[in-house]
Amino acid sequence: MGRETELFKSKERKGRQEVAEFLHHLADKVASGNLVLKQGQEEVNIQLPENLILEVEVEDEQKRKKGVQHKLEIELKWYDNDDAGGPLELG
Repeated sequence: MGRETELFKSKERKGRQEVAEFLHHLADKVASGNLVLKQGQEEVNIQLPENLILEVEVEDEQKRKKGVQHKLEIELKWYDNDDAGGPLELG
């Protein structure tokens, strides 16, 4: 298994509308191929390739004191020099 290096991490409580606005802005940055994440003095600049792996996962986890925690994870992944084509198509 490879070694993981965390470059940036953020966790904060926001209202649903604020989250939606952030996700819209994030989508625009993903479409442009250039994304900068900033928080305080911390900043990471990400150049996104044309092809990405999109992973969506929904989980429920029972927490002892607070009950069920629901989670929606949206993850983008890519490899350096990955020139893979688009989706599978039937000819």
